[in-house]
Amino acid sequence: MTVVATPPSPKLELPPLQLGRITVDTPVILAPMAGITNSAFRRLCREYGGGLYVAEMVTSRALVERTPESLRIISHDEDEKVRSVQLYGVDPLTVGQAVRMLVEEDRADHIDLNFGCPVPKVTRRGGGSALPWKIDLFTSIVQTAVKEASKGDIPLTIKMRKGIDEDHLTYLDAGRIARDSGVAAVALHGRTAAQFYSGQADWSAIARLREALPDIPVLGNGDIWSAEDAVRMVRETGIDGVVVGRGCQGRPWLFGDLQAAFEGSEQRHRPGLREVAEGVYRHAELMIETFGNDEYKALREIRKHMAWYFKGYVVGGELRAKLATVPTLEVLRELLDQLDMDLPYPGIDSEGPRGRAGSPKKPALPKDWLLSRQMDADQTRDIAAAELDVSGG
Repeated sequence: MTVVATPPSPKLELPPLQLGRITVDTPVILAPMAGITNSAFRRLCREYGGGLYVAEMVTSRALVERTPESLRIISHDEDEKVRSVQLYGVDPLTVGQAVRMLVEEDRADHIDLNFGCPVPKVTRRGGGSALPWKIDLFTSIVQTAVKEASKGDIPLTIKMRKGIDEDHLTYLDAGRIARDSGVAAVALHGRTAAQFYSGQADWSAIARLREALPDIPVLGNGDIWSAEDAVRMVRETGIDGVVVGRGCQGRPWLFGDLQAAFEGSEQRHRPGLREVAEGVYRHAELMIETFGNDEYKALREIRKHMAWYFKGYVVGGELRAKLATVPTLEVLRELLDQLDMDLPYPGIDSEGPRGRAGSPKKPALPKDWLLSRQMDADQTRDIAAAELDVSGG
């Protein structure tokens, strides 16, 4: 791996992140991303730097029903020091049952609740970033989850967005409720559900949440594409740590850069094409292990990563197209061998935003959701049936 020095910067005086009994020496968290942060990708990230690495979001209903996919999602490698799981749910009873299962069966060391997902299939059922609008429902879910997690001394955190849109912001109320309910930390993505991933993240909102909650850790998320972005967010907002999502797609070495930056080091990873190709192949091998030696499924899953890994590198349109439909590990090796392995790091062309940002859109919500911040009788009746039976988002 090529390592270069950047202009010197003073060391951040940022202590380790304390989440209950868990100490995260490097205050960096890998955001849970559906179809991405499985055990294979988490291992790649861990090999570069320290932090807390969260598994893909799993729905409470699927976990309680013990679907094979949900059990795969919450599986961790034996050497993962902190087994971190993110739950999604809209029914306090089901969320409580899922947390109880994780605690009683010793399946997690840290649990996060998802109140930030903007995907329509989630928000139209009142979940994700739509849920904190209903103060009574949000409070019930968080209090129930904290109570169940505390039985095993498991720290529970929440991740949320600013709100549904700029006219329906929820993050300050939700942060205070979560704090008063006993959560170990609150993470804020500086966008609304309506923004999806478009535009710029509002770091000033993260700073306001930090000021409003001086007595628990507050974490910031949104537009961290480099170690320098993370340092700038910490300095501008006063947060206790950063949550990194799309910025590490195709760049697991970003966690090495983040650790170096937080330690005051000028070293940064700048891989040439050979190193990227080797990383892609190793990722594919690990994916096969993750999916129980199902090579077809593993290679199908690796395809989405190709554009991210090779962003900015000279690959060629035809070869890129073949990599995006690679069927087997053998074919992957043949395609990678066609690359000009001596090409150096392309610089800024490979950096910056990655993944689909989407465009601003009116969030899909349950009927009459915005009329009141309290649940009405119909919404209360419907909510237990609104749990998704699939994970992701």
